[in-house]
Amino acid sequence: MRHAKFIYTEAKQGGGDPDMNPGLRTAIEKAKQANMPNENIERAIKKATGTLEGANFEELDYEGYGPGGTAVIVHVLTDNKNRTASEVRHAFSKYGGNLGETGCVSFMFDRKGTIIIVNHDGEIDEDELTLEAIDAGAEDIEVIDGVFEITTEPADFTNVVDHLRNQGYDIEESELTRIPQTYAELDEDQEDKVLKLVDMLEESEDVQDVHHNLKVQE
Repeated sequence: MRHAKFIYTEAKQGGGDPDMNPGLRTAIEKAKQANMPNENIERAIKKATGTLEGANFEELDYEGYGPGGTAVIVHVLTDNKNRTASEVRHAFSKYGGNLGETGCVSFMFDRKGTIIIVNHDGEIDEDELTLEAIDAGAEDIEVIDGVFEITTEPADFTNVVDHLRNQGYDIEESELTRIPQTYAELDEDQEDKVLKLVDMLEESEDVQDVHHNLKVQE
């Protein structure tokens, strides 16, 4: 599901032609390395570009509470709202959560763009990359163990991605996401239930993203 999400995101943002969209080309290459079937790759691209024959897709968010009161947002792309709503509701119920009304938890998250660059060979200059990202409109950049995580406002996201790619940086991942304002810390049993809920949701072909505010214990 993870690779399908990134293929969908890149095709949605930059078009469905891999020859014209380097981000999509990279996402497809990584999906193939993970043995994702070609038909799944093509379906993800067609969903993003609205060219899947005989289907009208809608993007929707479902919001609710997982075990321990964790906030959960499920972003879907579906051609059958009744089917998708039933699947999402079943997952919440199975693991002791509750599907809520629109807006019940979204106020607890900030909408941001995130860009991941990995310093595989150790040749990336941290100061240089930071200046390039900030000059392009990035809000913040964190570096942990050779992994650069760049944060942007949604309006600046595409510009920063394009600028860094034009400067020759290999972008590992890029997406618009929701970042929790606060995190929930749970005991081991409840944490396990939340993670199983997330896994079950992500198994659905309709689900593009699952956002939550669980702080996973080390």
